[in-house]
Amino acid sequence: MNLIAAVDKNWGIGLKNELLVRIPEDQKWFRETTTGKAVIMGRKTLESFPGKRPLKNRLNIVITKDKNYTVDGAVVVHGIEEAVAAASEYDGDDIYVIGGESIYRQMLPLCSTAHITKIDYAYQADAYFPNLDELEDWHITQTSEERTYFDIIFEYVKYERK
Repeated sequence: MNLIAAVDKNWGIGLKNELLVRIPEDQKWFRETTTGKAVIMGRKTLESFPGKRPLKNRLNIVITKDKNYTVDGAVVVHGIEEAVAAASEYDGDDIYVIGGESIYRQMLPLCSTAHITKIDYAYQADAYFPNLDELEDWHITQTSEERTYFDIIFEYVKYERK
């Protein structure tokens, strides 16, 4: 399975259930990378989307503790094992964990690849991705050239579990 996220210098991913910054090129890359695949997310991540609607052309798997939670166009599960089972018809390379913080932390041990957009700026954040640079079993296998969006500098970094 894969993890996919955009992080700032401090591995921040969000503030008040919103992305720290929206970079159109990164959003396009996310869309192209995950379309036709399974995406696993927490309820708060789903509710941060426009109209609180699932992403189009993907199997949306939403993890929540709320046993009464339902959403049209998504599979609602109540734990990590259920989420993995719900995605079982997909090859592991076609399953993407897309947030938020607690889902990333819980799913990290099950994933072998992380696609990280690193943004060269420290934003105010209240949600964070695990710092893969500090974890011995993860290493960088690919880095893009530096890109810019107005005054924002970012790059795509692929991490793989050793």
